[in-house]
Amino acid sequence: MPMRKYPVGDGGPYAITTGPDGALWFTLVHGGRVGRLVPGGEPVFHPVGDGPTVITAGPDGALWFTEFKGHRIGRITTSGQVTGFEVPGAAPFGITAGPDGALWFTATATDRIGRITTAGEITEIPLPAAGMFPSAIAAGPDGALWFTLNQANAIGRVGTDHTITVFELPTEQAGPVGITAGPDGAMWFVEILAGQAGRITTSGEITEFPLPDRAGRPHAITTGPDGRLWITEWAGNRISSITTDGTVTSEDLPTPASEPHGITTGPDGALWTALEIGALARISPA
Repeated sequence: MPMRKYPVGDGGPYAITTGPDGALWFTLVHGGRVGRLVPGGEPVFHPVGDGPTVITAGPDGALWFTEFKGHRIGRITTSGQVTGFEVPGAAPFGITAGPDGALWFTATATDRIGRITTAGEITEIPLPAAGMFPSAIAAGPDGALWFTLNQANAIGRVGTDHTITVFELPTEQAGPVGITAGPDGAMWFVEILAGQAGRITTSGEITEFPLPDRAGRPHAITTGPDGRLWITEWAGNRISSITTDGTVTSEDLPTPASEPHGITTGPDGALWTALEIGALARISPA
């Protein structure tokens, strides 16, 4: 899997997504900025607030992001106009577009799942217990939102009717983080403490797949254009892919201690990952 690195400066590139304008959009979690990069061009930066974390394309043609430190949900247009919506004390982390035309996010500090309309109206849904630490969130093929419960060692599901279901993981203290809809009609996730990938069907059946390096600390996961699931291994300094039958392929990043975090399919059909050392990396699937 050939790789190429694109420096984007200091500030800690963290999450990355493809925007509706054919560009890559990424957060600089330590720099208070959101960046935009057209493959082959130069990055452009926009100041946004305190600790922009996860970013996603919204249903309104804008990009939406969480501010973990600033306790806000942010919106940035493709021309760079920024709007913020306060979520006091929530420490929001994950965010995704839902099937209902709204954005859904996780409130890690208040144990809630949030919903925000494109007009900025916020609704929060409490989880069944305290200290669950909801993390990443993704829309599922069943019309619901699926999320990881990092401290509760579980995967959660919330319907657009606000009904929440929790599925415990087989491995204790696995620490699930990233989650995505797979190409096989199931949800796929990674366990940062157990060094595993996982698959959960929409009925709640869970299968876990140990990665070759159990200490690699897998962080984010996305479905690639080749039908494989692609994973960043933060401590292992590598990118791995896994087929839906569990076959894993791994490639070390060329720069030591790159700290790969978010990963997405880019507008050019390649995989792109954010490296906290100050770069984006482009990976061409074999």
